[in-house]
Amino acid sequence: MKGNSTTGHLSALLTIIIWGTTFISTKILLAGFQPAEILFFRFAMGLLALFVVYPRRLKGTNRQQELAFAAAGLCGICLYYLLENIALTYTMASNVGVIISVAPFFTAILSHLFLKVEKLHASFFVGFAVAMAGIALISFNGSKLELNPAGDLLALLAALIWACYSVLTKKISGYGYNTILTTRRVFCYGILFMLPMLFLFDFKLEPARFANPIYLFNILFLGLGASALCFVTWNFAVKALGAVKTSVYIYMVPVITVVTSAAVLHEKITALAAAGTVLTLAGLLLSESKRFLRKGERQNGLAK
Repeated sequence: MKGNSTTGHLSALLTIIIWGTTFISTKILLAGFQPAEILFFRFAMGLLALFVVYPRRLKGTNRQQELAFAAAGLCGICLYYLLENIALTYTMASNVGVIISVAPFFTAILSHLFLKVEKLHASFFVGFAVAMAGIALISFNGSKLELNPAGDLLALLAALIWACYSVLTKKISGYGYNTILTTRRVFCYGILFMLPMLFLFDFKLEPARFANPIYLFNILFLGLGASALCFVTWNFAVKALGAVKTSVYIYMVPVITVVTSAAVLHEKITALAAAGTVLTLAGLLLSESKRFLRKGERQNGLAK
């Protein structure tokens, strides 16, 4: 059990490290692709990769399980990214970065209401407040705070949708199926829900664009790394740790973004960004502190 928990934390950390760097690839691809095109290509490629890696069929599912797969595909694959991309057209990226980071809070509330097994502790909410303060420092970094109701509300809805996906993922993990097979089934439903929306966003196939090696590399990174690999590792982490513990790793996305920007884009890390990074990491540790406290009590023979 302990080994499974350690693997779960490592899986969540790997996922967040990759997800925290995807903004660079997306930014490069936006020069030649529409947001909906990037979304479709990356998940279609991810689905194909999962078929190649594990060419087995998911058998024995019932109607209720298929509904859970479909809901997860609608939430985590289709609606979340669609809402996030639309939000970015109405409000500043810094606003979206902060608001999306509220997802762990929503995940905790929904897990408490629907999963029952994941209890909420005061340390989680203290850690949430500290992490959000750090994320705000990183995201705004001295820039003026501007509220844009339409975009900000869409970003908030995206955070809620991701929380729904996390809870659904935990429910799906209880079915006992292979994680790659369940992730692949969720991808299938997500792409199906995505298809009607492509016509609304000027989708063009134009495979000749991938002759550009820069575009090809970045779509491969998003499709094989950020989609195929990361959704499997994230779903495994949720299965091993629970939806709440896994979701707090989302706090690290802005931290990874800051470090990546400095390393790849040579952007300067300001004092505010550094302070925000420290606060964000402290918030993550505080959110997990109840677990560490219990572990220490058991080792000292104090736990009942």
